[in-house]
Amino acid sequence: QLQLVESGGGLVQPGGSLRLSCEASGFSLESYAIGWFRQAPGKLREGISCIGGGGAATDYADSVKGRFTISRDNAKNTVYLQMNSLKPEDTADYYCVADSRYITWCPLSDNYYRYWGKGTLVSVSS
Repeated sequence: QLQLVESGGGLVQPGGSLRLSCEASGFSLESYAIGWFRQAPGKLREGISCIGGGGAATDYADSVKGRFTISRDNAKNTVYLQMNSLKPEDTADYYCVADSRYITWCPLSDNYYRYWGKGTLVSVSS
């Protein structure tokens, strides 16, 4: 059974850092496009970062560009989201998504992805 499990969320002060992990089970993440989405209470879900199946293509939402970095470790079957300079407005549930159809690019729209994790909560507060 194909599963995605996020971890690494928690409470951090503004300006701090967290690294989220998305580990796959039941399939190999290699060649899958992986995305990170987030949803804050009362707000629409937002695609914030993605990496194509080939590993070369990445994309970021303007809200996180320059602060977040996505990477993948195929040997560990895991994708990471390094989040630096965190702001209170980054507070949200963060979801990992996957789809095998995008190799040379990756979408930041949620309707492109077939597989979703259950999420991990990130809270940025002093």
